[in-house]
Amino acid sequence: MHADRVLSPGDGWPVTQWLMPLLKPPTKPHSKLPVNQPLQAPRRASSKADNELAIKGILCALIGLGVLLSPYAITSPGMQGIVGKSALVGWFALVLGLAFLGLYARRRWGQRTK
Repeated sequence: MHADRVLSPGDGWPVTQWLMPLLKPPTKPHSKLPVNQPLQAPRRASSKADNELAIKGILCALIGLGVLLSPYAITSPGMQGIVGKSALVGWFALVLGLAFLGLYARRRWGQRTK
């Protein structure tokens, strides 16, 4: 057999090695939910997602502030120029962080009024 030849099921290999096995059918029946009752996410999962959103917002805002304010704390003029050119990234991170925090506040305020 040559190295550049592609093997096929006709070369003596069992067909089961060449085909993907089929999945077994499910054994449990589908759950029967009432049609008119909407699915609701657990409060625990939504509060965890809200907390993660707040953490992302705080971190993005801090990174943005760090990038924007770091040229004033750096003493080397060369590094000040390099970091100063990344001000657009700092503004983007700051705005994104504030947007995350605003969304977090909106979700929390909406939960309290319900």
